[in-house]
Amino acid sequence: MKQKKFMLATDLDGTLVGNEEGLADLLAYYEGAPYEVALVYVTGRHLDSARSLIKEVSLPNPDLLITDVGTTIYHQDGEDFRWKQKMNEHWLPDRIAEIGADFPGLKRQQLPNNRRVSFTVHDNSCEVEKFRERLEQEGVPHTFIFSSNRDIDVLPPTAGKGMALEHVIEHYAAPDVQLLIAGDSGNDIDMLSLGHPAVIVGNAQPELLDMDDHPNLFRAKMHCAAGIHEAWLHFYNKKDKQA
Repeated sequence: MKQKKFMLATDLDGTLVGNEEGLADLLAYYEGAPYEVALVYVTGRHLDSARSLIKEVSLPNPDLLITDVGTTIYHQDGEDFRWKQKMNEHWLPDRIAEIGADFPGLKRQQLPNNRRVSFTVHDNSCEVEKFRERLEQEGVPHTFIFSSNRDIDVLPPTAGKGMALEHVIEHYAAPDVQLLIAGDSGNDIDMLSLGHPAVIVGNAQPELLDMDDHPNLFRAKMHCAAGIHEAWLHFYNKKDKQA
């Protein structure tokens, strides 16, 4: 992976996946490019669910897979244990679950591990804010993410897609890697805000409309993978021609 000068770090559902024609065009473009592109999938899904989607949609196997909203990182030989150890610091999933149980409007998601504590809520932003405030009042270390007006992810205090991606860039990427980050919802905001070339795809959730711009943030018109392709040409078309 350190030999690849370009990298796509992308969310899956609603970003890379969701537009079959756009995905086929993007993958064909990368296959014909005069350089190799490292693929890093950054998803809210847990490992088995992510693998199932990769198989179902016939996605290329990634160089790295970041799952559970940035709380786990997998490479070809297994899990990144440096990151796992960091995620376990000051992490109190049982207490978070206990507090969440006090809010009847929150439905606990059933997950295969406790890397994150997640809930689903329907049209009840007041309940979400009360839960957030309770965690703060009790001093429980955490990162709180509310996305798509539906999904609550409570993560370890140093977790998130952005933090995980920074770890990947530092430890796995080429020193001068040319990067594009792609996302469509609130749990992508921290990685889209890192300052690297990034794209909000055209079908993004409303919460991304209010995200602060930065010089390398591109707002695509096209949906899902077609929006990634649009952004790639915006940032790197000249390099294609030079190569």
